[in-house]
Amino acid sequence: MITKPFVCVLLGLCGFGAAAQTRAPACVTITDGWARLPPGALPMTAGYARLRNDCRTEVVVVAAGSRAFGEVSLHETTQVQGVSRMREVARLPIPAGATVELKPGGLHLMLMQPALTLAEGTRVPLRLSLEDGTKVDGTLQVRRQAPGQP
Repeated sequence: MITKPFVCVLLGLCGFGAAAQTRAPACVTITDGWARLPPGALPMTAGYARLRNDCRTEVVVVAAGSRAFGEVSLHETTQVQGVSRMREVARLPIPAGATVELKPGGLHLMLMQPALTLAEGTRVPLRLSLEDGTKVDGTLQVRRQAPGQP
């Protein structure tokens, strides 16, 4: 019968379309990712990276996650009247052609409840979720200090 092969092709195309939507657009990248090695057995640390949007339109990061941590969230540190304050960021717009840097003292990832013992040099996965439903994958390398520091 001709319907059986047709249904198989149709299901295959539907599956391909769903898989393509969950993949990161090639125009959004995570580079220079690293996570600070926490002192002792602290149940949290911070992660940093450069997020580049080479898409033609703005993208918006709405969530972050990692198999290596029970909870990952985006935060921003600011100075208010000489006092350092940290707040969670629900949406991070990245304009077309722009790079946003997650760095100490500014925007960063809070990585909580590690699922493994973190050691210097360990690479952990990171996944950002964009407002349009796509995912952007990257890695963070565990380091004692920021890259370029002795």
